[in-house]
Amino acid sequence: MKTVAVCFVCLGNICRSPTAEGVLRAQIEAAGLQNRIIVDSAGTGDWHAGQAPDERAQAAARQRGYDLSLLRARQVVHEDFERFDLLLAMDEANLGQLRQLCPAHHRAKVRLLMEFAQQPALREVPDPFFGGNEGFEQVLDQCESACLGLLAHLSTALTDRVV
Repeated sequence: MKTVAVCFVCLGNICRSPTAEGVLRAQIEAAGLQNRIIVDSAGTGDWHAGQAPDERAQAAARQRGYDLSLLRARQVVHEDFERFDLLLAMDEANLGQLRQLCPAHHRAKVRLLMEFAQQPALREVPDPFFGGNEGFEQVLDQCESACLGLLAHLSTALTDRVV
């Protein structure tokens, strides 16, 4: 059975990328594709490795029915470029970092998450870490929109093998 693997990437892997992971996991489960789509998240930095997502991210996600409590931060490793079909950055800075780390033959796998949004008003998912709770709500809004488009893209990829 064909599978597709996606990794969301932000700076520390405690706010945006675990939120996107939780959102997509829920959408995958609702679509009955949990055995076909593999989801993970990572950060370009290592300072939060092993930590749970930010409490504010967890609280905002929980209010919308997403559970991030079991997720733990990790840093992107070289093997991720082999393991994943898509590595989706939350912003241009992390996209640039991924492109620097990425072997040339895997560059097409590295994209921005917001490319998949139904109506991409923004190209980036802003980092909510230093702001208030509204930033975490905005991250959820953007992730929900982009992950719906991503899931449609991945569902097609499962039959066409184009990622």
